[in-house]
Amino acid sequence: MSSTYAPRVGFDWRGFITPAVKLLVLICAGVFLVQTLVEIFLPPSATAWLIHWFGLVPLGPIPALRLWQPATYIFLHGGLGHLLINMLMLWMFGRELELVWGKKRFLNYFFICGVGAGIITILVKVTPMLWGRQPGNIPTIGASGAIFGILIANAILFPDRRIWLFPLPLTIPMRPFVAVMGAIEFFGTLGAGGDGVSHFCHLGGMLIGWLYLRRGSFLYRVRNEMADWRFERNRKKFQVYMKKSKDEPPSRPDSWVN
Repeated sequence: MSSTYAPRVGFDWRGFITPAVKLLVLICAGVFLVQTLVEIFLPPSATAWLIHWFGLVPLGPIPALRLWQPATYIFLHGGLGHLLINMLMLWMFGRELELVWGKKRFLNYFFICGVGAGIITILVKVTPMLWGRQPGNIPTIGASGAIFGILIANAILFPDRRIWLFPLPLTIPMRPFVAVMGAIEFFGTLGAGGDGVSHFCHLGGMLIGWLYLRRGSFLYRVRNEMADWRFERNRKKFQVYMKKSKDEPPSRPDSWVN
């Protein structure tokens, strides 16, 4: 008597989501859970305090010295739909980037684009003060600035990779797709923020990402100089270690380890 068993099909989560992307998704989901609990169990003033204290308020980081806002606003989101769209985009376009760059460099790039987009948003919103007007005080929240930086990186590194325009049965290369996304954000700025979307933040993330990756730019030189400095530091440490090991006498036979 014999029996036939169906072959087991394994699913490797490590290939489905990369470590840095998973870390960012968990942080954003955890922060959103805190936002939800605050909204449910505390009065509305608590939610307003949370958003104005950790969101990106144009004059927040300057007079109140809330210098953490260009970093903390990235992890706040305005609703479940906002969170899900951002995390889907992060997974779709960030996973491949992390596979090429590695976890550390991907996280550095994510935060450089996110913080840079926040700073650009502040500069744009305080510009009316030059004409004696009051800047807008609506907080900006969400990881979209950093994600648009990831989009521009994909357009530069994978320009011919094709994107499926769900739900349409159409695919287009990465570069024109990102160009269209940038054009939509640019024309969105002409609406003066009436749709509740911070288009300047999105464009700021794309600009910072492009400057960071463009050969010969200031951020490109800074990045390479930091890499050269770390390489030289590690080389000197290795030379000191080798010299020290060379000068030390060999250990006794009874201290050898197999």
